[in-house]
Amino acid sequence: MRFLRGARRIRRVVCRPRSRLLVLCGDLNVARDGSGRPPQGTQAAVRSDSFPEERALLERIIGRGLVDVGRALDPDNDGLFTWWAPWRNLRQRNIGWRLDYVLASTTLARARPQLSGASVMCGTSDHAPVFAVFEPHHLQ
Repeated sequence: MRFLRGARRIRRVVCRPRSRLLVLCGDLNVARDGSGRPPQGTQAAVRSDSFPEERALLERIIGRGLVDVGRALDPDNDGLFTWWAPWRNLRQRNIGWRLDYVLASTTLARARPQLSGASVMCGTSDHAPVFAVFEPHHLQ
């Protein structure tokens, strides 16, 4: 919560003309919306979820000039998860949460980035790595 509250100041950075290229990425530990969480009513959804205040803070950050690159590139994918709880084979059944994000300034998001990793196994981690490639020649 402290990180999300501090990140609200990001507007000052995004709105500066010289700072138009900004990427904020990592494990933000918040599922934005229904498509980033297990189906309502399932035990997985009941046992672990983000608080409304956390989701509201993340939405305010994104609303200050950032784009959720994963959702922008794959808006209808209800299985775009990056974290799976370690019980009941949730990863194998792809019942998870999208907690890891690549958020980018609008200029970068329009540059046709490539996003990868949202279902890749990475050793024994319960998170999938998420990364984006932004090609400089698309920024013109």
